[in-house]
Amino acid sequence: MAPETTSGPKALIAPSVLSADFGRLAEQVQAVTEAGADLIHVDVMDGVFVPNISFGEVVVDAIRAATHLPLNIHLMIQEPDNLLPTFIKAETDQILVHAEACRHLHRTVARIREQGNQAGVAINPGTPVTAVEEVLPLLDIVMVMSVNPGFAGQSFIPESVGKIRRLRRIIDETALPAQVEVDGGIKADWTAQESVKAGAAILVAGSAIFNNRETVPEAMRGMRGCLAGPP
Repeated sequence: MAPETTSGPKALIAPSVLSADFGRLAEQVQAVTEAGADLIHVDVMDGVFVPNISFGEVVVDAIRAATHLPLNIHLMIQEPDNLLPTFIKAETDQILVHAEACRHLHRTVARIREQGNQAGVAINPGTPVTAVEEVLPLLDIVMVMSVNPGFAGQSFIPESVGKIRRLRRIIDETALPAQVEVDGGIKADWTAQESVKAGAAILVAGSAIFNNRETVPEAMRGMRGCLAGPP
């Protein structure tokens, strides 16, 4: 069912463990789980598609073991097809690949769905929404990158709001079930509010949840409070 965009901001919150304290990773995953997160966002970077390397199968397995929540696994990997079995290990795993990283995007998405998992495609700030139109019927999620991928802690690109709105319009006009996810620079402020008002149903939040200014429960309450306020 498409998210409502007229009755006030509502969205699922997916804390990104890329900003967590890796010395206390299981503890931090458990903290956001207990604080009411809806999903756990997991950024897998290969050092090829994006400049940085994050982590691989062993760490993802550890995150999965620390929570009952679905993993929202963001594969920033060039040509991810061969590595899909490495990361798809539970029916609840949501697998997102990049349109720019897949030579045969339709085939990649179809392989994810064949495993019984939710499939998503991410698009970078410089990639138009039309890049996913041909595979939209196969998608559960389309993720708008509101920063250039590869680094945590970047600032939200304001033009992303219009991109979310255009994508939501295409999905609504074709009566498809895909949800819009937004990743990058989301905080408990206008970035979250405007993204959801534009049609986003899932918000990825990293440093807004895992930081030295407040506890994880305080940060989660701030994000929920921001979304519960006047549109």
